Amino acid sequence: MAALRLLAGKTAFEQIEQNGIQQSMFNQLFAASGGPKWIGVAGLDKYLFSEFFSDRQAPLYTMGASSGAWRLSCLAQKNPLEAYHRFEDYYIDQRYETVPSRQEVTEQVERIIAGILGANGAMDIVNNRIIQSHFVVCKAKHLNAGRSKGKLAMGLAATAVSNAVSRRSLAWHFERLVFSHQQVKSPFSQLSDLPTEHAQLTRSNINQVLLATGSIPLLLSPVTQINGVSDGHYYDGGITDYHFDMPLPAAEGLSLYPHFYPYMSPGWFDKSLKWRRAKKHYHNALILAPTPEFIASLPYQKIPDREDFKKLDSDSRIAYWRESVKRSEQLAIEFAGIIENQSVMSHLERL
Repeated sequence: MAALRLLAGKTAFEQIEQNGIQQSMFNQLFAASGGPKWIGVAGLDKYLFSEFFSDRQAPLYTMGASSGAWRLSCLAQKNPLEAYHRFEDYYIDQRYETVPSRQEVTEQVERIIAGILGANGAMDIVNNRIIQSHFVVCKAKHLNAGRSKGKLAMGLAATAVSNAVSRRSLAWHFERLVFSHQQVKSPFSQLSDLPTEHAQLTRSNINQVLLATGSIPLLLSPVTQINGVSDGHYYDGGITDYHFDMPLPAAEGLSLYPHFYPYMSPGWFDKSLKWRRAKKHYHNALILAPTPEFIASLPYQKIPDREDFKKLDSDSRIAYWRESVKRSEQLAIEFAGIIENQSVMSHLERL
């Protein structure tokens, strides 16, 4: 049973056909929002972060939102594998014996972020000139910036309705903020698909940014203060950029995207819109995704998701997620084997 799919856009397919796969051909790396779904590709992440990109010399521009940002914050540390193991432990070992309040979930997520960063992770990330991190946060506007759950629920409903008509309508409801090293050469420095504010990622705001990028509306409290930008209600970066659909006119090289799906829904409100899938901006991307057969072989025949918190007791959920992490190592083994054996064209599919 094959566990891994390799899907390439037109430009990426042609370059890989000519040159095979080397880490130097990739200049961008994406990691999607999606709650616990990252667990399904954790083994692949760990291989990419600790081995595939271990000798990187040129800047690698990474873009992440929500749990994708947390994954990429591990890559930018001096010991990515150690950081990723901390991430796994703190994330998977969450326990909610009763239905938690927003504040209780927020406190758990604060512990996860502190665990990811450890003693020196924050400085590692902001000082890293090879791994150029970009983390997405959304600033709420109008009803979505209301203090009550009722106003927020109404605002989210209005956002969903207008987004079904046009993705660009998200600008009425949320503003995208990208926190980064503020490098002029970054391919993400001139995004024009949605109104975007760029801000400096610093030691004094990285904890706030990583909390905000994962603050799911109604589930977590908003982050109201991030050093370096104006006060507001800041929420999950996946609202505007769930799986990403970013035009990168300045991009050089290819984009690599370890993903839990073989398709991309641009924003959070696009998940149920089957007709809105991102393809045009992935002409230069290689997507690495688990096969349906691999997913069917996992416990419960699916990759982990947030519904597991509701449907399983803590012990059962933790055991299931730990087993999924263990099995995800097969994705890494297959990808490493494809590179070592130079057999990529027998596995490569067109996106």
